[in-house]
Amino acid sequence: MLNTVHHPATTPSDLPPLLIAHGLYGSARNWNVIAKRLSDTRNVLTVDMRNHGESPWMPSHTYPELAADLAEVIAAAGGQADVVGHSMGGKAAMMLALAHPDAVRRLVVADIAPVAYAHDQTQYITAMKAMDLADLTTRAEADRRLAAFVPEAPLRAFFLQSLDLKAEGGPRWRLNLDVLAADMARIVGWPDPTGQFDGPVLFLTGSESPYVKPEHRALIRPMFPNARFAKLAGAGHWLHADKPREFEDTLRVFLNS
Repeated sequence: MLNTVHHPATTPSDLPPLLIAHGLYGSARNWNVIAKRLSDTRNVLTVDMRNHGESPWMPSHTYPELAADLAEVIAAAGGQADVVGHSMGGKAAMMLALAHPDAVRRLVVADIAPVAYAHDQTQYITAMKAMDLADLTTRAEADRRLAAFVPEAPLRAFFLQSLDLKAEGGPRWRLNLDVLAADMARIVGWPDPTGQFDGPVLFLTGSESPYVKPEHRALIRPMFPNARFAKLAGAGHWLHADKPREFEDTLRVFLNS
C-alpha cells in the first residue's frame, strides 16, 4: 500500500474523498498546503507514489502498476474518490480512470496529456546520483552541492524535498533512482490503453506550459468523451505551485459542481 497522508474534513460533507497523485520526483508533502485547504469540506488523501517518498520501492514503474496502486488506496477509503493527478500522477490517474472507472467520480488531469513525450528527465537522476552525500548535515549545504549539477534554484528546492538528511546510515534520497532511470521511457511515454471513462474530466493546464497542445484533444476525446479544458494564466508546468489559489479555486468549482 502506498504511504498515504490523511487530511480529515474540518466540516464533513457528503462529498467523496479527494485523492491527489504527485508528479515525478515529487511526494505527498509537496501538496500539503493545497490538501489542507481543500479538506475544509471533504477528506483529502495525498500519496507518495511507488518509488517515491515513504512508499515501497518496487522493481518497476509502469502506469498500469501506478493505477493499481491508486485503486488500492481508493478501495481502502470507501471505493470511490475524486482524483487529481499532476504530470506523472496525471497519467497514473488517467490510467486509473480507464482501468477502474467505478473508482473515480471526477478526474482532474493537471498539465499532462495521454501521449508519449520526446523529452527525458534522466539528467536529474544523474545530478542527484553525482551529488556527494558524505558528511551532509544541512539543507543549505545540500543546496550548495546540488548547485554544481542543477543551476536552477527552484528545481533544487523541489528535489531537496526528497533528501532525507536524518536517515539511518546517513543522508539518502527518498527516490528509487535506479528504477526511475530504468523505466524513464515508460514514465515519459504512454502505454496506449483500451477503455473509456465517461465521467467528468478537467484537463487543467498552465498557459505557459508546452505539455498539453490543442492537437492532443483528438487523442483525449475517445478516452474521455466528457473532457473539459481550462488554462491557468501565467502558470507553467508546476501550475499548482505557480498559481496555488487559482488552482485551488478551479478545483473547487469543477469538483463541487
